[in-house]
Amino acid sequence: MNLLIIDTATEACSVALNINGQPFNQFEICPQQHSQRILPMIDGLLKEAGATLNEIDYLGFGQGPGSFTGVRIATGILQGLALGTGLHVVGVSTLAAMAQQAVSEHQAQDVFCAIDARMGEVYFAHYQAQNGLATLVGSEQVLPPENAAQILAQKSNSPSFAVGTGWAAYDVLLATLDDERKPNVLQSVLYPDAKFMLPLVESAATAGLAKEIEQVEPVYLRDKVTWKKLPGRE
Repeated sequence: MNLLIIDTATEACSVALNINGQPFNQFEICPQQHSQRILPMIDGLLKEAGATLNEIDYLGFGQGPGSFTGVRIATGILQGLALGTGLHVVGVSTLAAMAQQAVSEHQAQDVFCAIDARMGEVYFAHYQAQNGLATLVGSEQVLPPENAAQILAQKSNSPSFAVGTGWAAYDVLLATLDDERKPNVLQSVLYPDAKFMLPLVESAATAGLAKEIEQVEPVYLRDKVTWKKLPGRE
């Protein structure tokens, strides 16, 4: 399955390709430069792989949560790519991507994700590995770190990992846990990387969950957000 995936939802900007079973990827930390960097990164990765958009079977993107502007950039780029090629799209949670990295690189079974959402809140979720894929437990939420800490205290009863920028931003997330129950915070997994969306997109596409671009929407978690939809949509 040939895939092209992009993510611009956080300070990181990344592109991943799977062409005839061979993965390619680029990852950069480039705050506020995503709109300038993403298209050259896509073009450069296609050239590196010796591939064209005509060879791609499905598109994928980091659908959020994350920076409102960053999520909109990825959504807009995917709109252009999908409308130009007619390809179906799979949206991937940025939290799931980080959890998948912990599963893939550290054989994690339980992963708690926390991204600094600003405004005194975190994007928070719990994932577990099932057949090698990060699978959501419950729901993704945006909430004060104190509330996330309460959820963590109830669930963190076995060895687990923590990923994302929220852990460094808010000490209260771990303050109430004793050392034995604290998750192992992975400093190497602070941001989502499109590379680790590849297995998630492939699994969703195989299950028939890919959608036409008109059916795909970004995920903000916060309610009071405006974003420009495709023409004809409300």
